[in-house]
Amino acid sequence: MTGIVTPTENNPNWSNETGRLLRLAGPLIVNNLSIAGMQFADTVMSGRISAKALAAVAVGGSVWMFAFSIGLGMLMAISPIAARHHGGGNSQLIGRYTRQGIYLGLALAIPVIFAAQYAVQPLLELIGIDPEFRELTVSYIKAITLGAPGMFVFLALRFTTEGIGVTKPIMYTSIFALICNAVLNYVLMFGHFGAPALGAIGCGLASAITMWLIAGILTAYVVISRTYRPLQIFARLAPPRLHVLKEIASVGIPIAVTITAEIGLFNVVAILMGTRGAEITAAHQIAINFAATMFMVPLALSSAITIRVGHELGAGNHRRARYTGGFGIFVCGIFMSCSALFLLVFRDAVVTLYTDDPIVKGIAISLLLMAAIFQIGDGIQIGAAGALRGYKDTRMPMLINTFAYWVLAFPLAYLAAITYTMPPNYIWGGFVIGLSVAAILLTWRYAMLSKAYLFAYSPP
Repeated sequence: MTGIVTPTENNPNWSNETGRLLRLAGPLIVNNLSIAGMQFADTVMSGRISAKALAAVAVGGSVWMFAFSIGLGMLMAISPIAARHHGGGNSQLIGRYTRQGIYLGLALAIPVIFAAQYAVQPLLELIGIDPEFRELTVSYIKAITLGAPGMFVFLALRFTTEGIGVTKPIMYTSIFALICNAVLNYVLMFGHFGAPALGAIGCGLASAITMWLIAGILTAYVVISRTYRPLQIFARLAPPRLHVLKEIASVGIPIAVTITAEIGLFNVVAILMGTRGAEITAAHQIAINFAATMFMVPLALSSAITIRVGHELGAGNHRRARYTGGFGIFVCGIFMSCSALFLLVFRDAVVTLYTDDPIVKGIAISLLLMAAIFQIGDGIQIGAAGALRGYKDTRMPMLINTFAYWVLAFPLAYLAAITYTMPPNYIWGGFVIGLSVAAILLTWRYAMLSKAYLFAYSPP
């Protein structure tokens, strides 16, 4: 049998694979939920200040996510590369990619900080962001991007430790980040313990400080822990190696484009919402924040799928690799179906957690109905993307996502938001179409590619 999720004598059964997947994904789920918790805290705390502060954090956070997604995608290439070498027993090669990934991350941070200082304000003016909160948005962006170097170093180390299947350090670091960010928000946003009340700017500074702290903590752990000694990451200070950087980039650039295509769509829509006033922008931020929180689980599963598939391929187990990827896609779809059902039943209560403003609440409730619809496709497409990364297949997913999000979804969202000034839930209709198409095409791509590998490497 060659079906994706049909066990054979050479495949793990579903219960064994569930255990393996969740052992990897569990700490990553905690990590991603901690990140979502940071975003939740930013949203709720800024919402308690004013609609302007909430709108500034929403739009400013969207701009930051563009830069972050580029670094995230580029450095995510380390995970499947490390997984392949780990599965093949070549641990000594992994440290080379980690060192070069750190160099790459620091290099990427330079233009991010420069753009924040000099290019963001004219960009927001050109887009037409409401002047009511535009200056506050620019200040928030300038503050949060100061943490870019620390964040990108952290990502290089994170994807290394993911690749070798050691995910608990990432979990502990993220829990610290959640607590640290919330405390710093409390101090810097509201002016406690003698600090000035900086509002949205304090929110950006709290995030930046947290990024540097988690980079330092994970670096120290990698240096001290015996687990990483065979990798020899910091055994010597090697100069940049062009051929290694080229390999990382060849895998990472398509991942970066793929991630940016999806994150970019959501963030561009947030910016389009910013042209419609503070109430609509705030409602969009509430709805997208909760949807993003639920998305953290399949996102973690996607990373675990990449690791599992990479390990099996590195060990030469192509049938198990195919089963592992297909089973992971199925699990992602099931979880997001449950999430959609939760939203349909409890969306009124969810919105009440964020705001008491009746206008904002009404808009946010209608948007969460749309979120319930698109979540299933979102879970399936991210699971399929993770499985394909395990095969180091990143270019075709890049083309699929670009088509689904920017050829189909964005024009529809733009027409609804700008051309026809339709209600916000119509704008979100673009998400439903784009994510559904991406889910179908990426799953089809995985089925075809894994089948081709299976036949290519099966004994005659």
